[in-house]
Amino acid sequence: MTAALSVAPPDYIFLTELIGMKVFDLKGQRIGRVRDAALVPTVHPMRVDRFLVGGGWAWMTVRHDQVRSIGLNGIYLRAEQLTPYHDDEYMLRIVQDLLDQQIIDAQGRKVVRVTDVSFTVAREDDHDVLLLHDVDIGIRSVLRRVLQGLLPPRCVRWLQAPISPKSIPWDYCNIIEPDPQRRLRLNITPHRLENIHPADLADIVEELAPDDREAILGSIDSEVAAETLSEVEPRIQAKIVEALDPEKAAEILEEMAPDQAADLLAEVKEETSEEILEEMSLEPKTEVEELLEFGEHTAGGLMNPEYVAISMEARVADAVDAVREGEQLIEGQNTLFLLDSEQRLAGVVPLARLLLAAPETPVSDLRSADLIHVDAKEKKARVVELFDKYNLLALPVVDASGKLLGVVTADDVISVLRQS
Repeated sequence: MTAALSVAPPDYIFLTELIGMKVFDLKGQRIGRVRDAALVPTVHPMRVDRFLVGGGWAWMTVRHDQVRSIGLNGIYLRAEQLTPYHDDEYMLRIVQDLLDQQIIDAQGRKVVRVTDVSFTVAREDDHDVLLLHDVDIGIRSVLRRVLQGLLPPRCVRWLQAPISPKSIPWDYCNIIEPDPQRRLRLNITPHRLENIHPADLADIVEELAPDDREAILGSIDSEVAAETLSEVEPRIQAKIVEALDPEKAAEILEEMAPDQAADLLAEVKEETSEEILEEMSLEPKTEVEELLEFGEHTAGGLMNPEYVAISMEARVADAVDAVREGEQLIEGQNTLFLLDSEQRLAGVVPLARLLLAAPETPVSDLRSADLIHVDAKEKKARVVELFDKYNLLALPVVDASGKLLGVVTADDVISVLRQS
């Protein structure tokens, strides 16, 4: 049965006040000072489970239920059967594992550094406990760090009063752990990270240290990871993929557009690229390998081999069905391609025209007058020139016989220009 908690605001204790706080026994005699405090998230996500008390050379552990009261004047015990401290992989130590570490503020969609932590003093049954309330990241917390141990806590509180507080509720923080197994044991899930827009999450990933980048992308859903990785700067993309487990990297690349996956693999070490390709499923692997055969600076190297195409003999109703089946592809493309009996490019139809035509209308009647396309071996610069000259949103890519191989989109061209 869970013990009832009653919070008594505004009784807060800051970590800068807790560290060095005196601990007294049943007779009111000091037995040491607090050196660290630890949560066991699998037991309780917010409650300080134990205090690490240093007395001389020995570190002792004080459990939360051995404490009678907590205040700025010290911690008073109600039980004295203390045990020597032993490291526990299930513990999250506040000073060791959280203070000065980078965390993700999922609410503000940014990376911040922890400069202090605040706890709420609450009553659990008949004794005080500390509940981790929020993470402090503002000037107030910096002031407390600078003055820690130099002035009494009450003086520091008086000095910080005019400064506006800046903190993040603990509920909106995601711990970054390079070791995924430890993250699971700490019971901290990446759910909030997956709800952040991929472009915002990419900005966060770029700010992190290498181990933390890999930890984030290695733990979230592969589809979200793929969308995020696509938004990351190319120079960082390769480093992340090279550091990931090949199986996880393959899962992520399978969720990416084939042209993006091919571009990424072209930037990593050949040995790493081969290992990742070996882990990929047959169909995406084949598409990526075919793209890798084209030069990086050619239309073939830019194109996406996935597109929506139908026969020249089809009618609008057939075209609409094809578009529905290729719904995911249409998100980045606005054109339906028409093929002759030998799969050669015969025309293009803007999707908007399908909405205005009767179901029995031949799609060939709706095709654009100009059929602008490019050979797969054409240089990247020429592709950019065609997009600019004709205000294109999509450019079909063909082989020497006119067979449709893929399509270059405006997004692809924008990526080229960003890298220029």
